[in-house]
Formats: sequence, C-alpha cells, structure tokens
Amino acid sequence: MKQLKYIVNIFLAATLAVLVGCASTSKSEGTGEYIDDSVITAKVKAAVLNDENLKSSEINVETFKGVVQLSGFVNSESDIGKAVDVASKINGVKSVKNDMHLKK
Repeated sequence: MKQLKYIVNIFLAATLAVLVGCASTSKSEGTGEYIDDSVITAKVKAAVLNDENLKSSEINVETFKGVVQLSGFVNSESDIGKAVDVASKINGVKSVKNDMHLKK
C-alpha cells in the first residue's frame, strides 16, 4: 500500500512538473501557443506570397502570442500597407507590427 502511494505521488509530481514547464510567461510561449504561432506564421507567409500585388519573397514573418511582425524590404509604401492588410486578415492574428523598409 505504501508503494502504491509512493508511485502515485511520483506520478503527480511528474505531471505537475510537465504542466509548469509548458506554461507560458510574458517573455516565453507555452507549447500550445508556440504551435498556434507557427500556424499563424505559415498562413501569413502563404497569404503574402499568394497576393498578386506583393510578389515579394523579401518579407519576413514572425509571430509571438498572436502578434505578427513583418520585416524586410518592399518596393513601395502601398506594398507595406498591402502586406499589413493581408496579415491582419488571417485568423488568429491579434495585431501586426510593421518593420518593413523600402528598397533603395
């Protein structure tokens, strides 16, 4: 009987350690959030590449807790606006940060 309690306690302690290890903080993501952000990043990249007006492979996309950051170089101000608009329409995007620059 003592051995059963010992095994149950070890199982509960291991479960608690896993749950705490997967929890998110203000500076890091939990496992589920990381997967969600990866999906959002992929959807935004696909939408940007599939837009006839953009056709720019020089736009980088990163996502953290639903906030998408666009960076890189584009040909015009209208491309910047279009990229932000395309990204903001993706399901799961909370906001879009623009760090794109014009090519010189």
